[in-house]
Amino acid sequence: MDRFSFLNAAHSQLIEDLYQQYTKFPDSLEPSWKAFFQGFDFALENYGETEDENPVSNANSNPIQSKFASIAEGEVSEEVKNEFRVVNLIEAYRIRGHLFTKTNPVRDRRHYEPSLAIENFGLTQADLTKKFNSSISIGMNEAATLKEIVDYLELIYCDSIGLEYMYINDVEEKKWIRNWIQTNENHAVLSSDEKTEILLKLNQAVAFENYLHTKFVGQKRFSLEGGESLIPALDQLISRSSKNGVDEVVLGMAHRGRLNVLTNIFGKSYKQIFSEFEGKEFEEDVFSGDVKYHLGSSKVIKSASGEEVSIHLTPNPSHLETVAALVEGICRAKVDIKFNGDYKKVLPIIIHGDGAIAGQGIVYEVAQMMILDGYKTGGTVHIVVNNQVSFTTNYLDARSSIYCTDIAKVTSSPVMHVNADDVEAVVHAINFAADFRAEFGKDVYIDLLGYRKYGHNEGDEPRFTQPNLYKLISKHANPREIYKEKLIDEKVVSDEVLEKMETDFKALLDDNFDASKEIEKNTMDVFMKEDWEDYPLGEKGSLQKAVDTTFDITELKKLALEISTLPKDKNFLKKITRLFENRVKMIEGNSLDWALGELLSYATLLNEGFNVRISGEDVERGTFSHRHAVLKTEDTEEEYVPLRQITDQKFDIYNSHLSEYGVLGFDYGYSIVTPKTLTVWEAQFGDFVNGAQIVIDQYLVAAEEKWKMQSGMVMLLPHGSEGQGAEHSSARLERLLTLCANENMVVANITSPANFFHLMRRQMKWKFRKPLCVMSPKSLLRHPKVVSKLEDFATGSFQPILDDPTADPAKVKRLVLCSGKIYFELLERQEKLNDDTIAIVRLEQIYPLNTDGISKILDKYNARTSFVWAQEEPENMGAWSYILRNFRETNIEVISPVQSATPAPGSHKMFERIQCGIMNRVFGTEEAPEARPVTV
Repeated sequence: MDRFSFLNAAHSQLIEDLYQQYTKFPDSLEPSWKAFFQGFDFALENYGETEDENPVSNANSNPIQSKFASIAEGEVSEEVKNEFRVVNLIEAYRIRGHLFTKTNPVRDRRHYEPSLAIENFGLTQADLTKKFNSSISIGMNEAATLKEIVDYLELIYCDSIGLEYMYINDVEEKKWIRNWIQTNENHAVLSSDEKTEILLKLNQAVAFENYLHTKFVGQKRFSLEGGESLIPALDQLISRSSKNGVDEVVLGMAHRGRLNVLTNIFGKSYKQIFSEFEGKEFEEDVFSGDVKYHLGSSKVIKSASGEEVSIHLTPNPSHLETVAALVEGICRAKVDIKFNGDYKKVLPIIIHGDGAIAGQGIVYEVAQMMILDGYKTGGTVHIVVNNQVSFTTNYLDARSSIYCTDIAKVTSSPVMHVNADDVEAVVHAINFAADFRAEFGKDVYIDLLGYRKYGHNEGDEPRFTQPNLYKLISKHANPREIYKEKLIDEKVVSDEVLEKMETDFKALLDDNFDASKEIEKNTMDVFMKEDWEDYPLGEKGSLQKAVDTTFDITELKKLALEISTLPKDKNFLKKITRLFENRVKMIEGNSLDWALGELLSYATLLNEGFNVRISGEDVERGTFSHRHAVLKTEDTEEEYVPLRQITDQKFDIYNSHLSEYGVLGFDYGYSIVTPKTLTVWEAQFGDFVNGAQIVIDQYLVAAEEKWKMQSGMVMLLPHGSEGQGAEHSSARLERLLTLCANENMVVANITSPANFFHLMRRQMKWKFRKPLCVMSPKSLLRHPKVVSKLEDFATGSFQPILDDPTADPAKVKRLVLCSGKIYFELLERQEKLNDDTIAIVRLEQIYPLNTDGISKILDKYNARTSFVWAQEEPENMGAWSYILRNFRETNIEVISPVQSATPAPGSHKMFERIQCGIMNRVFGTEEAPEARPVTV
């Protein structure tokens, strides 16, 4: 069948229209038409115009259209058709060449059809000696034979590197990629010195793993063996990127190969690693420390090209891919604060496993950050150490996609699949990644196809699940031996040089091993230490010390009016105008609501030289439309940010994409390198924070104890039972409180705008940093009693306990302790009953408990006969279990809804009955619930 028969049925005018479209927007056409026109251009250029044999044409005809008319009449020479067929072949190599590469070092690749055989494109063996002008399109200087073209294409697309990029829509990116890979036929051209340096790094990687395997038999080390080319790859990536202008590199990786990276890239001493294998304690008893293959490091090194580069390895938990979000946040913080928005100065590198990048959902969440205003970092280099197994799972059971890197297609990022045994190809691919990222500020992926010599850990037996694969691996030479033989053949190095290289390194390891025996206790590297020199880790009891959070009242009122007064020359929605007019009235009336109190906390901190970053879903206006930190003009949608008008300090607020896990990880990463920035993440509803629980468990609450890593991260978690059902009521206070220990964070449930103001200011006034989790309000945002006077903001301080302001201790029979929104419902019932025998005391800071303040409260109400903890959460939730643990010596009882598997009922009437039941039990009444709406 004639593969170009479709041309005979096409109308000449249609072809002409498509051709005009091709000349302007070539990538907008369906691929077969695009390939056709590429071939047509070559034919037209090289074979020129022929006499017009089309009887319907005339002197006034468009010559191009006449040519197409001839084509439509079927008057296409076989020579021209073959030119088109070669163009199709070239396009096929670009699109599908990666499927037919030599990228797998230990087993045959999967088979794909149709192949790239020339017969599949209407060409024959007889055409191999014919010359075609299509060769010019792939970078050849002149017309070449089909055999020369195929050989050239095989070198570029089907050797040790397989390139995926044809799904990219940006024409300039594709042109750049084609030009880059066509240089030297997509192969590295290296000097003898460069080759020797690569061999040196390979030798370090291989010899270090062998030494550990010999000296520490059976101990977990998560060996890099089978992927040792990662070490020269990272070395080259740092060097090449420094030439491209990068000053800092932030690296995130899981456990496999981490010890090798720590020693041979970050320069951690071998004796320190060996000492850690001995299991010695850390010098700092207060820190539990983590296992050696989770620790981080920071170092200033000189790259191979001579530039100084700061490199940082981010501490990681065992939860694969979690660290990726932190790396992006750290890099963005560096860009914002240190490099004034220059994304070229900081390079994020994420090292993935093949199973993790394909299987972990956070990979997608982080990938989608690539060009978002609040989260972009100027492009990330992703390197997959592809072992072809995921723990004990065969790759065919680990994903549905062809490649583990298919996430790259989401962001139109190029992928280079590389045979990890061909270290020069690996270096070449790394150079491509560094250059592409520098040119376009986009992510790029390197799929480093190797193997895993041992099981998941060194005590595992991989033959249980992959017997055939591990038969092949057991006979396979390591990358150092393969490259060594290559360089000997090329006469780049001699046997004597190689022997000395190996002997010297072995002697170095032996010396370090002996020296490790002299170490009594291990020391822990401090990640990003230079950012925290002015912020020592807080001593025990420091969270209870008073901090001056006052602010001059005159300046406070001025700031309040400035951020509440809209410019007259901008056209805002009438609702917005009225809202801001009401804010001015609040200020003049000296009665400020929650939103104003929050915005003033930011305004005063900005005024004092701190920065503020807030992110999360809907944070610009606030989920409950209370904040309105970013306004849009009605006619042009121009943004106006009141808090940016008062100071030169950075105030950034970003609506995030619909992600909790990835975004909280990003913002936590941002916070650990910016002690002078108040970093806030707000959940849309507190219930959704459990989607980010891994970040909380592995980092927020434990990083200081595991890795000496401070963070002043603030989480605002809208919390409270208001009849909105089980999905919109609870930030799981009980879960957070179980994670509290050793003053690792603050957990608060605030009921006063002024107290919230002082709480947020205290975060930055402390001489250290601790995470803060706030059960923030919903209905209280507009509650008439939730207001504060300017004096409370200006001269007050944070109050961890708010005593009952009207109670007479001599009359109080029941002391009710509570926290959060329920206070106002209790107060409403008390006022209705005019009951002065009950005192209602609020815990504003739940952890750590202000034990001195509580003792004073208990002493004050010593005439009580009943002591109650009241909460709106079910008895098995909320703070009750925590309160019970801390009040063991008192006769405290609980009043709450009964135990439940869900945080709240779905029926609004049932909610009303439950809330009324709590009130009845507190006050000893039997009043029926009032059916009244709840405003949120």
